[in-house]
Amino acid sequence: MSTPANKTPSAAPAANRVGLTLADYKGARSTLCPGCGHDAITNSIINAAFELGLEPHRLAKLSGIGCSSKTPAYFMRRSFAFNAVHGRMPSIATGVHIANRDLQLLGISGDGDTASIGIGQFTHLIRRNVPVVYLIENNGVYGLTKGQFSATADFGTKAKVGRTNELMPIDLCALAIELGCGFVARSFSGDPKQLRPLLKAALAHRGTSVVDILSPCVTFNNHEGSTKSYDHVKEHDAPLHDVTFIPPHEPITADYEPGEVRQVTLFDGSRVTLKKLEADYDPHDGMAAMVTLRRAREAGTFVTGLLYVNAQKPAFDREVGMVEAPLASLPLDRVRPPRRVLEEIMEAHRSGAAPR
Repeated sequence: MSTPANKTPSAAPAANRVGLTLADYKGARSTLCPGCGHDAITNSIINAAFELGLEPHRLAKLSGIGCSSKTPAYFMRRSFAFNAVHGRMPSIATGVHIANRDLQLLGISGDGDTASIGIGQFTHLIRRNVPVVYLIENNGVYGLTKGQFSATADFGTKAKVGRTNELMPIDLCALAIELGCGFVARSFSGDPKQLRPLLKAALAHRGTSVVDILSPCVTFNNHEGSTKSYDHVKEHDAPLHDVTFIPPHEPITADYEPGEVRQVTLFDGSRVTLKKLEADYDPHDGMAAMVTLRRAREAGTFVTGLLYVNAQKPAFDREVGMVEAPLASLPLDRVRPPRRVLEEIMEAHRSGAAPR
């Protein structure tokens, strides 16, 4: 087919290693508040998945309840998805992995969904080292129920209605490291330059990967006195490796050496003080990671980057001795014990002997 002389052929969208374009990784239009940090996280997920060349039909998106748990609808529309009960996403993730260990699991949760009603499930998911990337979109409030403090809200922070939080926060990264999680990172929703490679590393990790992402709520937690507002986070961010803040309307970048401090003027006239910590930080030292988090909390700063990694911890499927083939693909005669086996088990219980 010839091209008219007065027109130039448009370039085809760039494809990744599996032949998909960036558009293939997008989902439905977001219904979150304009400027919500969760949408910036979605964009980082889309780009990270595209750059990795993930195949959407090999991914399962899982979530609980909350603003954060709406996020899976906004990316990779051709992937499997399950929206669970409040705080129960880890149980669903474990079941999905048992049924089909070939699926890549990506769980999206929030600080309320994880640190309050779901904290028990969160801790046992980590103990079992179920291979799931667990993203926490952390804004310190319950955005769907008018902005009450969540369990990650900092001591002394003020609510939009004027009430002050008098409870100590739960540091989900410190908790994850204490429980032996093999991949723990923290980032900021407005920092795709840092967040995107962290997401790709988490997706490549074999085991539970926890990424706590500070994501300011523009409706209930973006006011003076809140320690998780855009201005406060930008002024107290202390990245371990690299940082670029992207505000809601206009991207702003800053490139400087590790150890330097630089102020950047943002679109609204406010300033952010960025500090890169030393490049020789060792993420393999769990004790050092805990000390780093404790010192940052005492200083009122947000430490971002890869906090801890241990690739040697056995994953859940190895610990429970799962067969190589996904259970969902096995025929019925392989997963249903014959009657004689059930009778042997029952007889062993009656006699007090251990079943074979």
